[in-house]
Amino acid sequence: MITVNINQKTYHVDADPDTPLLWVLRDHIGLVGTKFGCGVAQCGACVVHLDGEAVRSCVTKLRRAEGKKVVTIEGLSPANNHPLQKAWLELDVSQCGYCQAGQIMSAAVLLKANKNPTDQDINDAMAGNICRCGTYLRIREAIHLAAQLQKKEGSGK
Repeated sequence: MITVNINQKTYHVDADPDTPLLWVLRDHIGLVGTKFGCGVAQCGACVVHLDGEAVRSCVTKLRRAEGKKVVTIEGLSPANNHPLQKAWLELDVSQCGYCQAGQIMSAAVLLKANKNPTDQDINDAMAGNICRCGTYLRIREAIHLAAQLQKKEGSGK
């Protein structure tokens, strides 16, 4: 039995410690927002936060999450009002939507570290996230918008 904190809730998981975190989230906990894309940490569809770091849950073993805080797309904002979620909706970023949870989770780590990213900062931070529909320009625009929204919310406006 391994104890993990996922989206501020404690779970006791009866799984092999070498089980990929992705399958624990989806199959044991029932959080299906995190997607399986490639299984080899190349596409970014499975990105979650592990103690604030963006990790590929398809290759992150359950044992690594023990005693740490995991945040999935479902836990990014309980009311779905994170600046990135607002920006994604406002700019209609998603096409098929499959990669978008991973995109948003990667972008959230970027915006936490860099409140005013340049296009190059965004390109660098998001380079490991693949969008088969090619919505990269809308994704970048949404990250810029989310940075602006984050500033407004932080200033009380």
